[in-house]
Amino acid sequence: MGWMGKIVGGAIGLAMGGPLGAVAGAIFGHAYDKGSELEYQLQNRPRLSEGEEAQLTFFVAVFSMLAKLVRADGHISKEEIDSIEKIMAQDLSLDFQSRQVAVNIFNAALNSPQSFQDYAEQFYSRFHFKPQLLEFMLDLLFKVSTVHGKLRKSEEDLLTSAAKIFQFSDQKYTNIKFRYVRATDQSYAVLGCSSDDSDDRIKSSYRKLVREFHPDAIAAKGLPEEFTAFAQEKFRKIQEAYENIKKERGIK
Repeated sequence: MGWMGKIVGGAIGLAMGGPLGAVAGAIFGHAYDKGSELEYQLQNRPRLSEGEEAQLTFFVAVFSMLAKLVRADGHISKEEIDSIEKIMAQDLSLDFQSRQVAVNIFNAALNSPQSFQDYAEQFYSRFHFKPQLLEFMLDLLFKVSTVHGKLRKSEEDLLTSAAKIFQFSDQKYTNIKFRYVRATDQSYAVLGCSSDDSDDRIKSSYRKLVREFHPDAIAAKGLPEEFTAFAQEKFRKIQEAYENIKKERGIK
């Protein structure tokens, strides 16, 4: 990351504006005007190349969005921090200087007035023509949000908002989600519940679905054979899902 040394050393000017530019300016000490648009004063210094500017935007966006994501439930856990450090080392291969800057960006974004969606919208605006980067961003967000073994509603709300901003289909979002969500979380979805629901709520949902999709009940309704086969598969998945959740929770 040659561009990192240029910026840290103050030898380069920044042209990036918007919410991400505000974070970058706060970290790198570049002044910006007080107008409606944040424009960095270049002070007769050369700018980053287009490729370097894109790398910087991606870098700032990743750690700004991660900051807002882990703050969503009001508590930042050690597991989440460890997961972000792992991303720095393994997914992004950051050197020591870059990791220090990433931490500074993360901390600045935590308390910034901008929202997760603000950062996501600027990221999409910059990289809408590079779907691989959009998907990589969502991958990283899922990796951190599921580090506890489940996906909290407050975090999934942000992830779904990012997917919509990125113009991902529901199917594409689901496919990415299931790379990281454990089978037990998929089981909750089968029962129409969430992992935050009580045991009683899960039991009630399970019993309702059993009544609706039991083979005898389906046969009594005189539905087409094709639907009967579907219902039998659905009933099997309902039973399997409930057994997974019972085992996880110790439900008798």
